[in-house]
Amino acid sequence: MQKGKASIEFSHPPIIIGHGNVVGKKEGDGPLGSMFEQIEEDPMLGASSWEEAESKLQQKAAESAIKNAGLKNKDIRYLLAGDLLGQLIATSFGLMDLEIPLFGLYGACSTMGEAMTLGAILVDGGYADRVVSLASSHFANAEKQFRFPLEYGNQRPFSATWTVTGSGAVVISKSGNGPKVTGITPGKIVDMGLKDSMNMGACMAPAAADTICQHLQDFERCPADYDRIITGDLGVVGKQILEEFLDSQGYDIRDRHMDCGIEIFDSSSQDTHAGGSGCGCSAVVLTSYVLPKLKSGEWKRVLFVPTGALLSTVSFNEGQSIPGIAHGLVIEA
Repeated sequence: MQKGKASIEFSHPPIIIGHGNVVGKKEGDGPLGSMFEQIEEDPMLGASSWEEAESKLQQKAAESAIKNAGLKNKDIRYLLAGDLLGQLIATSFGLMDLEIPLFGLYGACSTMGEAMTLGAILVDGGYADRVVSLASSHFANAEKQFRFPLEYGNQRPFSATWTVTGSGAVVISKSGNGPKVTGITPGKIVDMGLKDSMNMGACMAPAAADTICQHLQDFERCPADYDRIITGDLGVVGKQILEEFLDSQGYDIRDRHMDCGIEIFDSSSQDTHAGGSGCGCSAVVLTSYVLPKLKSGEWKRVLFVPTGALLSTVSFNEGQSIPGIAHGLVIEA
């Protein structure tokens, strides 16, 4: 099952038999608005804090994915989930009532890729019949933790991205109907020494390029073997950097590259600058837009590459650089 230097090709590909998502109003007003399953008009979701609101996002997404798969909570062996908050409190408080064993994960905005990668390994290895992989983010939580309080009203540079309020979940099973996870390429940490927390796309693009190159080498494929190569949240700045990096390695992906952070918002009418970001960005675009394309047969094979910037408020305030990471999954109709 080991493929090349870093990849795995599954002998019995796990199947995505159900998925669900929930987003905030701004996301619902964007180009993919009609595709989202649930749109919350209230960013607080009736809760008393932003953190509690994000927990509700996770619970709603997980319950929706399980229901859409025609299952009950008791049918799920493990949860694999994460968020951007300290100690993963959106995940632990949001999924507690489901009473399913939990693996809490942190891969920054690449967490959905990490959760699906490990979930697919568990299922294909026979350690679980069915798992749920999910991730979430919330604009107000991210601003509060990583940037400035909303009340401050700070200016945002063009390179800044807008954290998506949303959560997406998938049910991965050893049997059933749906798109298959046929292979994975876990990414390694790549640090180019960048320190600008308002330019996450630039920080993450080198890691995305590294994972995509490694994947194509390991599977002995070219970009044309995929209907889409989908990055998580590089935005317009990171997209350009990624494509230039890959050009230097002999890979041109421009005609099939799609970035979830660009797709989720309308740059002409929504003030999001470089695009969307956050754990929830790739998760909700995958479950609302990408998987339906595969289920309908319009797309046959995609390379899904969620991207993450591995910083914390501590590391940033101590002057550390911002390393990036990206995990690749091959999903086929």
